[in-house]
Amino acid sequence: QVRLAESGGGSVQAGGSLRFSCAASEIGLGILGLAWHRQTPKNERELVASMSGRGRTTYGDSVKGRFAISRNSAEKTMYLQMNNLKPEDTATYYCMMTIDHDVGYHDYWGQGIQVTVSS
Repeated sequence: QVRLAESGGGSVQAGGSLRFSCAASEIGLGILGLAWHRQTPKNERELVASMSGRGRTTYGDSVKGRFAISRNSAEKTMYLQMNNLKPEDTATYYCMMTIDHDVGYHDYWGQGIQVTVSS
């Protein structure tokens, strides 16, 4: 059973930075895709950033130029660097990995990590 463990959340003032990490317990035959999602206090869920297995990245419009997704394959870990944080970035952030197995691929989710940005 694959488990994703997130770390790095917390509280920060507007303009500050945070870095999340998300480590997989194992990655089967390999990682097909990575993503960070968030759920706001208004229960709105949005895709923050994603990375394909080949490294192609996409970002939500609200975070372009401020957030960066990355991965360290050797450590089975993905990251989200968040700069110039704004109060509207306050949310619970979830990592997601699509992992390939010999019986097919499956999406796995982290437990969620809270970020609070104060003005």
